[in-house]
Amino acid sequence: MAEVPSLAFNVQKPAGTPVNPEDAKRVKLFQPFNQKGVTMHNRLGVSPMCMYSSVNGYINDFHIAHYGSLALKGPGLIIVEAASVVPDGRLTPQDIGLWDDSHIPGLKRLVDTIKAQGVTPAIQIVHAGRKAGMSPPFKGDYIETEADNGWPDRVYGPSDNAFADHYPKPHAMTVQQIKETVQAFADAAVRADKAGIEVLEIHGAHGYLISTFYSASSNKRTDEYGGSFENRIRFPLEVVKAVRAVWPENKPLWVRISCSDYSNSEPMGESPEGWDIYQSIRLAKEFKKLGVDVVDCSSGGIIRGVKYPAAPMYQVQFAEAIKREADIATAAVGLIIDGEDAEEILQQNKADYILAGREFLRNSAFVLVAAQALNVDINWPQQYSWAVKKARRHNVTKKNIIQVSDEEFKSIP
Repeated sequence: MAEVPSLAFNVQKPAGTPVNPEDAKRVKLFQPFNQKGVTMHNRLGVSPMCMYSSVNGYINDFHIAHYGSLALKGPGLIIVEAASVVPDGRLTPQDIGLWDDSHIPGLKRLVDTIKAQGVTPAIQIVHAGRKAGMSPPFKGDYIETEADNGWPDRVYGPSDNAFADHYPKPHAMTVQQIKETVQAFADAAVRADKAGIEVLEIHGAHGYLISTFYSASSNKRTDEYGGSFENRIRFPLEVVKAVRAVWPENKPLWVRISCSDYSNSEPMGESPEGWDIYQSIRLAKEFKKLGVDVVDCSSGGIIRGVKYPAAPMYQVQFAEAIKREADIATAAVGLIIDGEDAEEILQQNKADYILAGREFLRNSAFVLVAAQALNVDINWPQQYSWAVKKARRHNVTKKNIIQVSDEEFKSIP
């Protein structure tokens, strides 16, 4: 596999860094975020989003094109989509994986592509639990059959209760299977490190395996992994402990959680028979003891039929509460769609890092747009910068392009 040629690198002045360093003193969104031995050049990153475009867990040219296009536009961090730690732990048969050493070369190729643009590469590792083996959302919402590479009879969760009637009925995991899954997370972390990943995120949210253990709404076990709060968080803590033991000390470890399962319709309300922000704070405190560096604060996805807030930045309140009460760095995510809002979150100390998902799909140049909104002149990829300079010099608009001479027009891209 050919390496990225040196002329294609944008490492010295990555896109998304301020042209004038003084701007970084004024605008937090474009300040570096330093953790351990890793520095993200700004505080706006790409949240992990499944692309459902893999065969047998392998990264392919689609992923190189997709993440490469995002890396060119200047985010400080790109978290690659959820990679399953076991084949039957994929959300869909089309998800990427890290359950085998043969997945490492493809991931390394992707990591090299991202790093060549001066962007910090991260990846999320996951077991989908009782939500495994479903169709990609753009195909529908149904269980994939074995004929379509599904595994409807090999779906597992903490208990045997399904997420919904049209989802697989899971088998309750045995203690031995729980232990094997803990090891699978650790093994995936080792492979991520070998591929050059700099930040690792454990997916403990959205109704996938880890979150269904800690929420009493989904965990109906009566053994040491169910019942009390301490028992319900046992599996998440075992996963974190095993991963931290093999993940290099100089590399950050993040965990995404659902801060509420909305079994109480009030987002910041208590739900002792489900999962709420108060239990999330307690869990975050335990994560910190085990060496977690950031809690990525999402919500929901654990139980069906609940109502979600429909306001921009609706999850920021979770990041703020956990940052304040658990004294741990947090990432804010969820309907953060403009630079002013992202900057306000940081200026008000509600979170330490901003992640955006769908906004990057709608506009891969979201970092550049945010910089314009905040009046920050930022570097572009050197391959694009000449076009930017000429546009500035000629004040290029639709109106004044029509007014320039033929000779001048030829010099404007």
